[in-house]
Amino acid sequence: MSTLEAERPWWWTAPNLVTLSRLCLVPVLLALAGAGASGAFLALFCVALVTDAVDGKLARWLGQTSVKGARLDSWADFALYTTVPLGAYWLRPELLRDEALSFWLIVGSMIVPKLYGFLKFRKLTGYHTRGAVLAAYVVGIATVLMFADISIWPFRIAAFLVVIPKLEEMAITTVLPRQVTMVRSLRRALELRRQMLGASLPR
Repeated sequence: MSTLEAERPWWWTAPNLVTLSRLCLVPVLLALAGAGASGAFLALFCVALVTDAVDGKLARWLGQTSVKGARLDSWADFALYTTVPLGAYWLRPELLRDEALSFWLIVGSMIVPKLYGFLKFRKLTGYHTRGAVLAAYVVGIATVLMFADISIWPFRIAAFLVVIPKLEEMAITTVLPRQVTMVRSLRRALELRRQMLGASLPR
């Protein structure tokens, strides 16, 4: 590692900068929604979804995956998906009223597992399970279709599908003795639990 690389802050990598750009888009999205700019909101939301799809792949391709990067990605995802109910409140209040169950299922699925993990570990969890990654893509695409007035049914289906991987996240938090990032499944969490508890046993 060069001296210049060593002096750079931890977030100064291509994937982390992409993640930070998504986080920076959140206040812009909220401002657009508050101003009633539905077209600009939808276009920028699509851009944010692209950054979500790119940063993880870029980190693996460049060999720049890190614990802090994973946590930053979790914060950015959490912030981005809070724009969905708020955007609907300002841009499409009738959707928030008529599709209240779907909205609250998604909001609850995003908040409750993170809150549970924070209460246990005092840190924001960032497991990035396969199910959660897939669910994020499904919710993102369904949100675009909903705001674009193409179809509401993908959003309704996504609201129920997202609950399953979020329950898995809570199960992972339950079984892990300490906070770990990038745990792809409950099965992997159980393996880590056995390793951690085995290492802590007296010889």
